[in-house]
This record gives sequence, structure tokens and C-alpha cells, in this order.
Amino acid sequence: MIERNRTADYGKPLDALDQQMFGVDAARRAAAMLALHPSNKETPLHDLRGLAAAIEVGAIHIKDESTRLGLGSFKALGGGYAVVCLVLEEASRKLNRAVSASELLDPSIRATISRVQVGCATDGNHGRSVAAGANLVGCKANIFVHAGVSDERVEAIARFGANVIRVPGSYDDAVAEAGRICKENGWITVSDTSWPGYEQIPRLVMQGYTVMVTEVLKRLRQPPTHVFLQAGVGGFAAAVAANLALTLRAARPKFIIVEPDRAACLFESNRAGKIVSVKPTQPTVMAMLECYEPSLIAWGVLSRLADAFMTVREEDAIDAMNRLARPAGADEVIVAGESGGAGLAGLIDIAASPEARAELHLDAKSRVLLFNTEGATAPRVYQELTGLNPVELLLA
Repeated sequence: MIERNRTADYGKPLDALDQQMFGVDAARRAAAMLALHPSNKETPLHDLRGLAAAIEVGAIHIKDESTRLGLGSFKALGGGYAVVCLVLEEASRKLNRAVSASELLDPSIRATISRVQVGCATDGNHGRSVAAGANLVGCKANIFVHAGVSDERVEAIARFGANVIRVPGSYDDAVAEAGRICKENGWITVSDTSWPGYEQIPRLVMQGYTVMVTEVLKRLRQPPTHVFLQAGVGGFAAAVAANLALTLRAARPKFIIVEPDRAACLFESNRAGKIVSVKPTQPTVMAMLECYEPSLIAWGVLSRLADAFMTVREEDAIDAMNRLARPAGADEVIVAGESGGAGLAGLIDIAASPEARAELHLDAKSRVLLFNTEGATAPRVYQELTGLNPVELLLA
């Protein structure tokens, strides 16, 4: 199901703060900070010529975040980056002087940082990034996970020394509980979603995501005409759309926001013309996108920039995983998790509909950009859905 942007804000310029946080200079700052990480390495951009020919578009490029910082997800760029920024800010406040990232190995600085605690709610990947960032700088992470988070993902978070706290209910319940407990204990809440009065930190998380766009534009000979962006609360989609729009300006592409039909909070907010919450029904296989209320900041960006909002079914996501694992022609094998290929699922759905293609001006000359936002972060689930062992697939 697809609908054009029907909000009153569509086409309006971004707010000054959004321009400051997600523009070219902000992306450079984020890249410079992340370059200090010992595992920092640019992720690949694959040219899927076989798939492009199969669905009759000019080109498909996919940014593969399955190896990002060894964490297997684009979220490694957000939560970890925000933790470093916040810890440096807190250390500067406590020591009454500016503390730089180059001082993070200084024993006296680490002694100060060790008393700092951070917390967040997660579907899995954001919490893993926050835990890894805390482990890197030497502070304590407290990660709140809801009932639907798999044991595999919990174990991956705990490996970084985080205190993992189970919360009954949905992701939104975990967000509420994380906010309450962090406030009671004086911990810094590092959320990737925002609400009235809590916006600065989610902006930092989203700023980290702009690094992906910088890397993409370095590799492309021509800018994309269409970008399909999967969304949960919308932080990733908004950060990528904002940076591309601010960087490319008049040459900006069309942005299509893709959500699970079982958790389509942005789609329904577009229908309503304002932020709305949707009620949980059945869990979605796209677990990293299972969110029921948009981020305030993300909605502020996407209500202006998104050209269309669409939903995809469970079987669409699974088909996209399998298409990437069993590619057409000479295309690269790509291991995409259940949520990682959702943007491709949206593209395939649109490409199969002459009416939708015409509405979005998707044709044989279109240059499509996708993001594989996660690898097989839950290997047992991946093998169940594709019949393939992700480790063997990567080694083949």
C-alpha cells in the first residue's frame, strides 16, 4: 500500500536546527569523530545490475551496513557516536574544562567517565550500539529490551558488559520504562526516538547516520533519483533524507518511506496529517522496525521531505532477504536481516505495479539507492527464513 505525502508541511524547508544537525558540516564532524574508532571502516556500496535489469530500472545501488564497526547494523553509527559525544560533554562539565576525544585513554579521564551511566530502550541494534559505545569509553550501559527481543540479540548486547533489563510489552513500553528508571537514577537516556522536551540526544544519534550518505555520494557517479528508506520510529530515514536533500539541493531524489504493515506509524501519521500512535496487532518479522509511534524529530523532517509512504507485508520482507542472498546474474551476495531488506521489498512492490511506477516516475532511467540496514543480527532467525547459514554464505 502506498500514499503520497499529504501533510501540510510537505515541501517546506527544514528547520534551522535540522539544517545544522544533518547538513554537510554535521556529517563531516560525525565522520571525524567516528574515524577515531579502532574498527572504523567504510562499508561497501554494491551495484546490483542484475536486479536492476530484472525489475526494469536504470540502476540499483545498495549501501551494505551489515559490517559496520563489527556490530552488523547501521545503528553502530548512531548510539555509539552519541555516547562518545555525551560522555565527553559530561567529563568536561565535571572537570570544568573541555575534554577532547583524544583524551579518552587518559587514566584520569577514564576514572571520571567510569562514574557515568547511560541507558536506552531497544529492539536490539540501537542497544547494542549504545552498549558498544559505553564499553569503548569506559562507562556503564543499562539497556531496556521489550518482550519481543530475541535471546540472540540480548546476548549480543550483554557481551559488551551492559546491564540488560527485560520489560513486559512492546518497544514503546520499554521506552517509557527506560525513561522512568534513567530519570530516577540520574542516568543519561540515549534514545533514538524523541518526544516533546527530549530532542537534543536523538539528534546526535541521527547525526551519526549521516556518515553513510557521505560515503555513498563519494562512490556514485550520478546522484540517485529515488531512495527507498525503511523506518521504525523514522530516525534513520529522516537523517538520510535530510542530509541528501541538504547536500544535493535541487537535485534531491524522491524519498519513499517503507514500513511493515503491522507497525506503520509513519504511514498512518501521514494519513492523519499529524503524529499518531498505532495499536500493536501481530508481531512483525521486521523486528527492528516494530515501532508504534514516530519520533518527533523524524516526523518533523519526513513530513517535509518524504514523497510517499508505503507498507510491505511479511512475505515481502522475506522475499527481499532471499533475493539478496540468491542474487540475479553477477550481483554480489548480500546478507540482509529481516529488517535490512525492507527498502528493497518496497522497491520490488512498486516496480511490479504500473500505476505505482507512473505515480513515482520510476522508469528504465531511474537510479535507485537502497540501504541494507542490518546483517544477520539474529542468525537462527535468518537461517529459518532463508534456509541459508549466514556464516557459510559470507565465507563462500
